[in-house]
Amino acid sequence: MLVITHPACLGHDPGPDHPECPQRLSTVTQALRDGLGEALRWQQARPVKYGELARVHDAGLIETVMATQGQPLHALDQDTYASPGSAEAAVYAAGAGIDAVDAVMEGNASSVFCAVRPPGHHATATAAMGFCLFNNAAIAAAYACDRHALERVAVVDFDVHHGNGTQDIFQHEPRVAYFSCHQAGLFPYSGQRRERGLGNIFNTLLPAGSGGLRFRNTWADEILPAIDDFRPQLLILSAGFDGHMRDPQADLMLDAEDFAWLTCELRQLASRHAGGRIVSLLEGGYDLQALAECSVAHVAALC
Repeated sequence: MLVITHPACLGHDPGPDHPECPQRLSTVTQALRDGLGEALRWQQARPVKYGELARVHDAGLIETVMATQGQPLHALDQDTYASPGSAEAAVYAAGAGIDAVDAVMEGNASSVFCAVRPPGHHATATAAMGFCLFNNAAIAAAYACDRHALERVAVVDFDVHHGNGTQDIFQHEPRVAYFSCHQAGLFPYSGQRRERGLGNIFNTLLPAGSGGLRFRNTWADEILPAIDDFRPQLLILSAGFDGHMRDPQADLMLDAEDFAWLTCELRQLASRHAGGRIVSLLEGGYDLQALAECSVAHVAALC
C-alpha cells in the first residue's frame, strides 16, 4: 500500500484556532506509521504543473493562490486563509493526486492514499473556499482522463460536507461521475438530489443525527449501485472523516468502523470494474483523535 505526502503540506497555516490546522496532517501520518507500519510504502509528492492545474481551474484562481507565496496571512474568503507557505502546500497536495493516478495506472500500486492538506473538494473552477485552495480530487480525475485516456472516472465523496467544487467542475463532463453522501443543511448548502448535471451527478443527503446503520443503508441501497452501474475504470475518493460522532463541524454519529465498511465496499467495486485501482485523498476531519482512528481504519481497509 502506497502513501504519498510531502512536508510542505505542513506549511499551510490558516491561523490560530482554525480547525484546518497543520496538526491534522502530522496526526494522520504518525497514526499510519504507528498503526500500519511495514504494510505501507511512503513516497514524497512532486509539485503539480501549471497545465495540470489549468485542466480544472482558471488562470485567475491559479494566479491568486500562487501570489500568496511568502505573503502574510490573509483571507481568501470568510473561512479560507493563505499563509506564507500555503501556495507551496497546495502545489504539493495537488501533485500527490497526480502521482497517485500514475502509480495505479502504471501498476506500481493498486491503491494509494494521499496524506495531504489543504483539502480540496470545495474549490471551484474559479474560487478558493471552504478551507480549500485547489481541488485535488478534480485535478487527479481530469489528469486521469487526459493523460491515461480513461472514459469513466468516479469521484466518490464521503466527507460530511458536499463537494460543491468537484460537482461544479465536472457537471458537464461525461467522463467523470460524482457521487456524494453528505449531511443536509451544512456548508456549502448545495448538493440537492435534483442537481444532476448531465446525469453524472449523484447526491444523497443524511439528516443530522444519522448513525452508522442509516449511513451504511444509504450507501448500500442508493450510491454503491449507482457507482456499479457507471462501471468506473478508476475510483478517486474524497476521504473526509468529519462525519465521525466526535467531530465538531457536523452532526452525524459515525465511527471508524463505518468508514472501514464503506472502504471495503468501494474496494469490491474497484476490483470488479477498475482492476482494483483506487486513489484516496484526505479531505475533512477536525477532531484529531477521530481523524487518526478513521484514517488508520480507511487505509487498513484499502490494504
